[in-house]
Amino acid sequence: MSRQKSGFTLAEVLITLGVIGVVAAMTLPALVTDYKGNILKTQLQKSYSVIQNALQMMNNEQGFVAKPGSYAQRAFITTYKKYLLVASDCNSDKCESRYEENEDGDSVMTNNSSNYKTYNNKKLKNQYLDDGQLILPDGSFIMVQNEEKALDGTILISVDVNGIYKKPNRWGHDLFTFQIMDDGKLLPMGSDGTLFDNDTYCSGTSSSSINGIACTYRALTEKDYFKNLPK
Repeated sequence: MSRQKSGFTLAEVLITLGVIGVVAAMTLPALVTDYKGNILKTQLQKSYSVIQNALQMMNNEQGFVAKPGSYAQRAFITTYKKYLLVASDCNSDKCESRYEENEDGDSVMTNNSSNYKTYNNKKLKNQYLDDGQLILPDGSFIMVQNEEKALDGTILISVDVNGIYKKPNRWGHDLFTFQIMDDGKLLPMGSDGTLFDNDTYCSGTSSSSINGIACTYRALTEKDYFKNLPK
């Protein structure tokens, strides 16, 4: 009696490999997106904790709560940086190399903060990023907005969670903004009561030059936020 050998033919093997390739091509991009999104979310949560803890230590030591109007323009960062582990102080170490006049005639720092784009990849206006910049040992990049007391004294803290030298360098993707409120609390921008609402300033279709500034609240609270970022 002859014994039949069981097994796959070459054609069957090639078909199977083809199917596996198609499935991989369909699923791998989603897996990569999920992986990158999880990393960014973890970095955002860590950065929020770091800047919040530094603010709390600062408040405890100075004996009063830091809030809008407490500091002259660009003075907040001088005190605040004492409570952070700082690898580079960009005001002295020249992370930002020069001031230039922008399209509105305002003098703003160029290079690092001008590398950023909005949430939907448009040109970003960096007026909220230019009152002090710090690089921390993990590479995260902190940028402060500290308005003059004569205005409203607004204090915003923005952080590029994976650093200036890593893309995407876009508001609401790896750059996130927090606001110090009148009661001294540090809230994610887009939270109730903050300057910018997320319906208007975290939009995939907005042409605003600060679009993405209000995405922080959504990034911290929405489960699938990082899966749905605009290209």
